Amino acid sequence: MKEKLYTIPLNDALNANDECPFCHIERNVEQDLLDYVLGSQSSYMEADIRSKTDEAGFCREHIRKMYDYGNTLGNAWILKTHYRRVISEMNDQFKKYAPTKISFKDKLNKGSDFKNPIAKWVNGKDKSCFICKEFDKTYDRYLDTFFILFKEDSEFRNKVMNGKGFCLHHFGDLLEYGEINLSDKEKSQYYPELFKLMNDNMERVFEDIAWLIEKYDYQNQDAPWKNSKDAVGRGMQKLRGSYPADPPYKQRK
Repeated sequence: MKEKLYTIPLNDALNANDECPFCHIERNVEQDLLDYVLGSQSSYMEADIRSKTDEAGFCREHIRKMYDYGNTLGNAWILKTHYRRVISEMNDQFKKYAPTKISFKDKLNKGSDFKNPIAKWVNGKDKSCFICKEFDKTYDRYLDTFFILFKEDSEFRNKVMNGKGFCLHHFGDLLEYGEINLSDKEKSQYYPELFKLMNDNMERVFEDIAWLIEKYDYQNQDAPWKNSKDAVGRGMQKLRGSYPADPPYKQRK
């Protein structure tokens, strides 16, 4: 298959020989989005972009990464206009609020669907994020492209099957998209191969972690480290994705 622009990052991610090619892609896309929002060529002074960031806001994880990124003035501008919007919405919620009568049965039922209406608004803010929304749009395209290449490009498929598998988080996404992008016949062929790939590589990381523990035994102090020195970071990545050992991503000078 002739390589197109949207296939290049997927091939680059596989060539990186990482614990998960989608973690590799996720990191690159997220860093590009941080540059887009706050970098030296950033768009935070553009009214249409600020309108979108004001409306969506940022989740807890990405607002921390924005702080770590730097650019105090850019963050301050984004916060200033976003605060205006949040305060206005919050006061609208306060004006509309009226106490709701709750029955004794509802009080006993802690699993009740009852929610304070202002708490619902707050929870919505917690789940809304400009960077997450922009990433999700790109991530969907990568997942769709993965299955096109996996089915039509034998070289790509061989890279996948001879790679290190995926983190558990992104593997779950692949299975969900596989239900849509693969026929029943393809599922019966590809899924067993992917399952074996995942099992073999989860076992590999487990053995690295187990040997790291053994290295702390004085009897093994002169034994080789094998592949265990970075096993904790890779082990965490394999379970939940991302790169726990990464330093904060900073604004380029």
